[in-house]
Order: sequence, then C-alpha cells, then structure tokens
Amino acid sequence: MRWVASPPPGTLRRRRAVPVTPYTGPPSYPVPPRWGFPNLVWRRPTAVPGTASGLVRPIDRVPVLAQSLVMVLWTFAILAVTAAGSEVWRYVLVVQSRSSALNTGVVAFSDAFVVTAGLLTTILSLLPAGLSLWWLLVARQAAAEEAGEAPARPIWQVLVGVLVPIANLPLALSVLGELEHAILRRPRDDRPTPSRLVLVWWVAWLVNWALLAVTIIWRTRSGIQAMADSVVLVALTDVAAAALAISTALVIRRFSSLLMPIAADHLRDLRVLKVNGAPAPQLRPTRPAGAAR
Repeated sequence: MRWVASPPPGTLRRRRAVPVTPYTGPPSYPVPPRWGFPNLVWRRPTAVPGTASGLVRPIDRVPVLAQSLVMVLWTFAILAVTAAGSEVWRYVLVVQSRSSALNTGVVAFSDAFVVTAGLLTTILSLLPAGLSLWWLLVARQAAAEEAGEAPARPIWQVLVGVLVPIANLPLALSVLGELEHAILRRPRDDRPTPSRLVLVWWVAWLVNWALLAVTIIWRTRSGIQAMADSVVLVALTDVAAAALAISTALVIRRFSSLLMPIAADHLRDLRVLKVNGAPAPQLRPTRPAGAAR
C-alpha cells in the first residue's frame, strides 16, 4: 500500500496574477530627487561616523602607528649619531689643546654644535618614547583581540615595567616577550620564549640605561680628566641611544607585519605538479546498468 498526504481543499490560497506592464522608458520625476549617495569620497566602513562599526579597531591602528613611528625612530637615530659625532670632535679638540693653542672660532662652533645637538637629542627623545609606548599598548590590545584572550598583564604593570627606572630593566623583556608570544598565537599556558631580535633589543635597552646612569654620576665629579671622560661617556650614550632606536624600529616593523594579514599582492598562485609517495586514490565502483545518474 502507498500513502499519499494531500492538504484538504480550501486551505491553499491562490496567488494573484501580477499583470505584466510594458516598459515605458526610464523613470522621470517632476522635481529633482533628493535621495542619493552622500557627497563623500570612499572610506573604510569603520571610519564612517554614526554606524555600528564607527569605532576603529586596534588592529587598524597598528600599521598607521608603526609606519609613523619607524620613521621617527630612524630620524632620532640619525640625530643621536650626529650628537655623538659632535662629542667626538670636542674630545679631539681637548686632546689637541694639550700641546697647542686652538682657534677661537673653531672652539665656539664646536661648543654650539655640541649644545644644539645635545638639546635636540634630549628633547626629541620624548617623541619616539611616547609613540613607542602608545604603539605597545595598541599592539597588546590588537594581539589579545585577534587571539580571543585577555592581555597577559594589566596596563599599570606594563607602564611600571617600561617607565619606572631600575624596575624596567628586567620587566621590559617580560613585557615585550609576552607581546611576541601573543602575536605568534602560542598557547597561553606556555612560558614566553623571546626571539633573538627581542634579546638584542633588551641588550640595547640595558646598555643605554647603564651608560645614562654612569654619565649622570660621572658628570658630578670635578677635574679636567673627569670632564674629558664625561665627553667620551656622552658620546657612547648617544651611540647606545641610536642603537636602541634602530632595534626598536626593527622590532616594531616585525611585530606589525606579524599582526597584519598577508596582502593579496604578496601571494603567488601555486600549482601542484607532482605528488610523490601518496597512496593510490580509491577507484569508483562499477555503476549498475539500471542505476540513475
């Protein structure tokens, strides 16, 4: 027996036939229409105010900050090397003054060069330091959102580990190592293992702070030899600051490239040419003569 279910009569509603109207041409309006697209250039949906996606995500801020910060860091490194060169020139003049008299104009120009380069290096060091801290906070938030987890430590501990003297010597490595650990999507329970680039940055960080402390203490001493030694220490401190800026730029560039997705123009179309050692594919069984396709 075969059972067939059908709806009772009268339950189905017939659809009204829609009359087909002939095409009469493009629409016309009695007055100019007031609707249309806004008079704006194209922009990302996250940048349109008033929409649900009006807030810019941290992952979108990372490349903009990184591009500007890397340029600022390289500029500061060049300025720090210039300041170190002015200190070396002053030391050469100090050595020459032991056996011969110096030209007054040369000494005045050297002093002005040293003071100007030193002040610019000291004042402009605040800009890359502030931008680097801003990038660090944004990168931590972006890495945490991409991994779907909370940051490894709160913001106040990050600020203490970077800004507080003496405490920032060992904690800076932990902060940067945890950021690299989160960017690489490693398990949260595993202990962070800093890469060689991060270790090089930490060595430059330690050397810079050590030379800065020694220079400040040495400048409090009196005597001609102490003044000559201070010139050498200031030159070494400027070189260490330039090395720290360059290593910071390299770290920021690498971390930012790891955070951002791979651009489509950087990918190449791959084609499988040959497979070695693969098992033979399972053959299709014979189809019966009366089977439907």
